[in-house]
Amino acid sequence: MLAEARAQELREARANRRLKIGLSACFSHADPTRSFFTGKTLQYVEQSVAHWLMSSGAMVVMVPCPTGSTARGDVTYEHYAQWLDGLVLHGGSDVWPGSYGEVPMEERWAGDRIRDEYDQALVAAFVAQGKPVFGICRGLQLLNVAFGGTLWQDINTQVPESLVHRDAAIYDNNYHSIDIVPGTRLAALYPGVQRVRVNSIHHQGIKRLADEFVVEAVSHSDGVIEAIRRKDAGASYIAAVQWHPEWHQPGLSESIDDTALLRDFLGAVSEAKARAG
Repeated sequence: MLAEARAQELREARANRRLKIGLSACFSHADPTRSFFTGKTLQYVEQSVAHWLMSSGAMVVMVPCPTGSTARGDVTYEHYAQWLDGLVLHGGSDVWPGSYGEVPMEERWAGDRIRDEYDQALVAAFVAQGKPVFGICRGLQLLNVAFGGTLWQDINTQVPESLVHRDAAIYDNNYHSIDIVPGTRLAALYPGVQRVRVNSIHHQGIKRLADEFVVEAVSHSDGVIEAIRRKDAGASYIAAVQWHPEWHQPGLSESIDDTALLRDFLGAVSEAKARAG
């Protein structure tokens, strides 16, 4: 009996040490023409990003958008930010240009205003708690906007001689080279590496960088910003990349090994958790 009790204590201790990472939701808004979940709003996660985080032993929890009675205080973003140890912002739909004071140039670039408001509220709650935040693709763009920056609504339309950052025909098999900025934290994560290849599936990108951030990587051929990080070393950790690190396949030479990014983020989460006691 004593041995069983001790084993249970060890299991509980390991569970308590596991990091709990919040993952922002993707939205599929209510559609009366949809044959399944007709007229219902769906909130979901893309499997590979959850598995990428879980590969480290972290537990992953999707944070649903509070509405109705929950939004009045039963369960709030603040409750999740207090309970969870860190936040990852999912990729996905375009950012609504109104979020950074512009009108959509075309209807197809109107983005998702509801999701923008959800993501920004989520970021604000976790930052207020001093919890680390990591953004992926749309997540990078949303973080830049949340802190006062702006975006290119469509890179190929607005950036002369830009390369194709999104190719719908080959999707996640579209790659290009990026240059890592010397002296940055990203450069320290990849010592001796100056140029690497990453996947690329976005058509929006950072136009004016928010004052809160520094650039850590740019697209080699056209200078589009590919990685950012909060520049105040005394503030809580915020970093983001324009590519999808969760889609890297081990042993694939086409793109950078993103293990260092995951370790950097989770290391910051562990440190923040330890400081909080």
